[in-house]
Amino acid sequence: MTAEQNLVPPAPGAEPRPARLTAAAALAGLEGLALAAGGVWMLVLGLTGSPDDRQGAVTGGITLIVLALLPLLAARGLLLRRRWSRGPAVMTQLMALPVAYNLLQADSVAIPAGIALAVVAVASLVLLVNPATTRALGIRGPERAQDQQ
Repeated sequence: MTAEQNLVPPAPGAEPRPARLTAAAALAGLEGLALAAGGVWMLVLGLTGSPDDRQGAVTGGITLIVLALLPLLAARGLLLRRRWSRGPAVMTQLMALPVAYNLLQADSVAIPAGIALAVVAVASLVLLVNPATTRALGIRGPERAQDQQ
């Protein structure tokens, strides 16, 4: 046997993480943190302020905090190169697009937030479906899966 035949292939985590995967994880984490911050803000206002509907504000705040878990877990999974993490990350971005559209329809200071959310969601989707990202996560396309059989 030659020295080349004795080489052990590198472990999947041994290769450096692609920058696109790191960027996608950072954007998902940013969205999760923004959701959590919004939830805490609503919760604090509901408990200490004088909202029109105290119960609605508290419920909305708790809901946002719980919803923040999805992109935060997806970001962690992307950083750790977990194959499952791309699904929740893509789902988060697809849910963000209608929210961004509704923010853009408002006649208020919500318009810049809608623009920022739309840009982050589209950029994240582009990063998540990039071939370098799918390879780093070990996701094979349908043509590669058939070749393996």
